[in-house]
Amino acid sequence: MPTIGVDKEDFFVALGQRFTADEFQELCFDYGIELDEDTEDDPSRPPEEKPQLKIEVPANRSDLLCFEGLARSLNIFRGKEPAPTYRVLDIPEDQMQCITVAKETADIRPFIAGAILRGVRFTQASYDSFIGLQDKLHQNLARQRTLVAIGTHDLDTVQGPFSYEARTPENIRFKPLNQKKDMDGNEMMTTLESDRHLGRYLHIIRDAPRYPVIYDSKRVVCSLPPIINGEHSKITLNTTNVFIELTATDRTKLEIICNSMVTMFSQYSSEPFTVEPMLIKEVDGTKRVTPNLTPLKMEVDVDYINGCCGLDLPPSSICKLLERMAYTSHPLESSIEVLIPPTRPDVLHACDIMEDVAVAYGFNKLPRSLSNKSATVGKPLPINKLADIVRQESAMAGWLEVMPLILCSHDENFAWLNRHDDGTTAVKLANPKTVEYQVVRTSLLPGLLKSIRDNKYVRLPLKIFEASDIALKDNSLERRAKNERRWAAAYCGKTGGFEIVQGLLDRIFLMLRVQDYFIQEISDPTFFPGRAGGVYLGKKGGESQRIGEIGILHPEVLEKFEIKYPVSVLELNLEVFL
Repeated sequence: MPTIGVDKEDFFVALGQRFTADEFQELCFDYGIELDEDTEDDPSRPPEEKPQLKIEVPANRSDLLCFEGLARSLNIFRGKEPAPTYRVLDIPEDQMQCITVAKETADIRPFIAGAILRGVRFTQASYDSFIGLQDKLHQNLARQRTLVAIGTHDLDTVQGPFSYEARTPENIRFKPLNQKKDMDGNEMMTTLESDRHLGRYLHIIRDAPRYPVIYDSKRVVCSLPPIINGEHSKITLNTTNVFIELTATDRTKLEIICNSMVTMFSQYSSEPFTVEPMLIKEVDGTKRVTPNLTPLKMEVDVDYINGCCGLDLPPSSICKLLERMAYTSHPLESSIEVLIPPTRPDVLHACDIMEDVAVAYGFNKLPRSLSNKSATVGKPLPINKLADIVRQESAMAGWLEVMPLILCSHDENFAWLNRHDDGTTAVKLANPKTVEYQVVRTSLLPGLLKSIRDNKYVRLPLKIFEASDIALKDNSLERRAKNERRWAAAYCGKTGGFEIVQGLLDRIFLMLRVQDYFIQEISDPTFFPGRAGGVYLGKKGGESQRIGEIGILHPEVLEKFEIKYPVSVLELNLEVFL
């Protein structure tokens, strides 16, 4: 989970109270966060560095990623201040600052949003917090800027209307932030390669034919997202009007991060918690106004909240608890209408509201009881129960179970088994860290053979098995892939051992009461010619279904896996028995 560092003295001032270590630990626990470290008594802290509180916050709470949001939430929770009402100023369209989107941006970063904070007064601490929140959002919700990139500018140094375009690197020229000279897109990429902070983001657009860029009305470059802003519009402590622009590849994340930025720092505006909107003119001629800070409405049953928490509270009492968690709510007949603030994108279902009611009531105060009736009946999934039966019978027959990893290299899954990758079966990792983990296995054989290879000094014969999942592409499903439970066994000895593996197959089928099955010779490059068979369910010559393979492995396969003795294997699809 993210850890937020705040100045201890400033934080206690913002909370309006000095806490002892135990008192602050208790406050954090009650709210569902955790004090990770207090550096005041840390002997390794430099004398000139102020004591800090390092607080661990939930990963889904983007409103707690900065000093302002954390202090505000704790004050509301303690009843020291009411939840703010965030407001977007009502400005006629012809008076709004606008951003016009060019059609070329659709191929690189198609979405953009903007907002303006007026009359801001930065201190060094609030400025650092403003920059720090951007970094935290970039690392977490924005997924290292791949989904969303935030740019902040001194509005008084640029002039609207703005345009969002995509141009070739040679046609973009500006002075990047903290650089001393103008440069084009290619020069900028070369210059920033050695930058420890920005260099990690260059790959996002480096190979694109066009780079996204934001211009003001005088063709001054404001930013080249998602890499860097321009020096011309750099924010300083003297900045009073802040222009925030966000570009994205994901519209949902764009709206969440835009709302997080403006709600956290609109408290510094001349009119607190107000935001000046911007007009976005899309390529198709449509217009939209950002940000949208309208609270979402959700209706939650009182009985559901009380039932989950073990309470018997009236709607009015639940509404008071929700106030402590920054909600606005109104009791209805048997339910509660809850207004979810724009700071809480993590609230998706009634269970999220129920959880916050439990937090406000106090987890330690919830009644402890043992239900005299079960809401559900626990039982294993049928496929898991079947796999456990097969696993137990294999072990009782004297075979050892292995549990290799589900990821393997592309060669292990295909080339080393003399199999061809047609591109329609294996789920591949987009950015594998090592060659050992490139694909999700489509067969249990690579794992069994690697287990034999890594235990070559174990006394022969070696009899091993595995009952686990593989993954296969399936375009008919929403997730484009499916798991399939399989069972496989391998025998390695000084003789082929085909009859031993077949004996295990017969034992498992006998235990499963499968009578109609047969083995028929097949041609498969994984196996030795004439020593491979397909396992079929049904009557020979009648209707049947192939459910697996059995055979002695080809010497080329054994050589690639560095195995010196013959190996017989068996692999079946268990899901056909359900």
